[in-house]
Amino acid sequence: MASETTAAASEPAVDAPASSPKQPPPEKPSETRRRSYIIFSFWLIVLVLGLPIWWKTTTIYRANLPLDRMLQWAEGKACRPVFPLQISVRADALPDPEAQHLVRLTQHALDDLNDFSGHHLRLQLAPKDAAANASTGNDGKQEEPALTIRLTPGESSAASLNPQSAELDMTYALNSIPSLNSASSALASLIADELRSTFAEEQSIISYLLSTSSMSSGARRQALTPEVTEALAKRTTKSLRYAPTYHLTFSLFTDGAVPSRWDIEAAVDAYMRPVLDVLRPIHNFTIDTQVQLYATPGVQSQVLNKEHLASFINAAEWPLSPSIGGAPTVNFVVFVGNQTIWLGSEVETSQSWMIPQWGTVYLLSLPPTATHVSVETLKQPVLTFGGHLLSLLGTPQSGSLPLRLSTLARIRSTDLLLRASSSLGSLARLSLALPSISIPRSVADGVSTTMHHLERACASLGGPEGLRHARIAEEEAERAFFEKSMVGQLYFPDEHKIAVYLPLLGPVGVPLVLGLINEVKNWLKRRKQRAQEAQEAREKKGQ
Repeated sequence: MASETTAAASEPAVDAPASSPKQPPPEKPSETRRRSYIIFSFWLIVLVLGLPIWWKTTTIYRANLPLDRMLQWAEGKACRPVFPLQISVRADALPDPEAQHLVRLTQHALDDLNDFSGHHLRLQLAPKDAAANASTGNDGKQEEPALTIRLTPGESSAASLNPQSAELDMTYALNSIPSLNSASSALASLIADELRSTFAEEQSIISYLLSTSSMSSGARRQALTPEVTEALAKRTTKSLRYAPTYHLTFSLFTDGAVPSRWDIEAAVDAYMRPVLDVLRPIHNFTIDTQVQLYATPGVQSQVLNKEHLASFINAAEWPLSPSIGGAPTVNFVVFVGNQTIWLGSEVETSQSWMIPQWGTVYLLSLPPTATHVSVETLKQPVLTFGGHLLSLLGTPQSGSLPLRLSTLARIRSTDLLLRASSSLGSLARLSLALPSISIPRSVADGVSTTMHHLERACASLGGPEGLRHARIAEEEAERAFFEKSMVGQLYFPDEHKIAVYLPLLGPVGVPLVLGLINEVKNWLKRRKQRAQEAQEAREKKGQ
């Protein structure tokens, strides 16, 4: 009997109802409201306080830039490069009416020949009074003409350029003077042809600079042949990039113990200082010298071929001075030895060669016992260095030295104007391509200064003021484009921002978002229940 009772007790009650899980007590309305207030207070703090602070502290400052104006400069729409050059005509032997008529005919002939609209050659008859030789500008300063034509009577018409000054000496036959009622003159055509020939190289160089820049639409360029274009491209490749200051290093290298002294300072003062003085309005120069004994060249051959010249400089062992103070260095090396350069024939030999964008090497032969290099011995090397320096600076090859230097100033003005305009365009395109890049206030100030000086330079390209303003514009444009704080933003992509924010905002944001979602669900649930209870109440009331 007991066993049956135990068995019956161990069997489960099949007909017993299943037990339901115990529900939590209903939440009080006050607790519901408290929980909602807590969640909404967190979100209120995030939206009202957190987001503004985050936005203020993480927003990248972008100063306003005149992007449209900057692109106009880069595309050549803001400036049309024009070089107004004043040509003074001195015809003291001619009466004023005949001289004025000759100048007018020459100006007409010159305008007909001019195929480069950027050059405005304007002829002006100089007064016969020597004291009034130079015209005076609005600021009270005397304006020197780009070229002076001196007309003197002679047996025939001929022209020659003065090698020491910017003067064109022309002789004319008495019967070649045009009458006051004539519409053309052979003498006027001859003067126009000489002027065109004098400034032909300058026109070609400026036209080439415009054709290789984005400002080519600013002026009608002169048509250049492929041969001229190739020659100008080679010259541009060999020339040094413009800099306000260059450092000149004169080095004496010898493969033995002598010579150990040289009069380089006196030689530079005597034979190169005049060249540096005339270049002073365009460039500044600093100079140092050195002597290196037991210097072994890279090539030991006595007769050097053109293939040997590239490896003659022993850069690994020769202490060639680097750039000092940020200025580019131009090296002038005198190597004492018995080497010569073979130019392809038994007669043609040379003692020097120029290295593009670097300097010059001169091979100097001295007696084995010579311990001192005198000024007379250094005359030819230093004169060679002076000529090569002009070539390295991009000086035109034709014309007198003063005329070549004034042409160099206008070429440098054009080059700097184009480079500054190109930098403005690059900065504008960079700002448009990278909306998240920082643009400091200093960049905006640099752009404003650049555009101001570009306008001044464009208005005075024919004179020294154009070079000064173009130099300042190029420096400010380069400084603005390579601003350190702005360049650092180029290498900070959006993936880095995500990697920084996720570990910080993830643990905080997930509970806030889930709590808000749950609260919205509970609110919708309560609203639905209230709607059902209201419906049931209306149904009961209707019954």
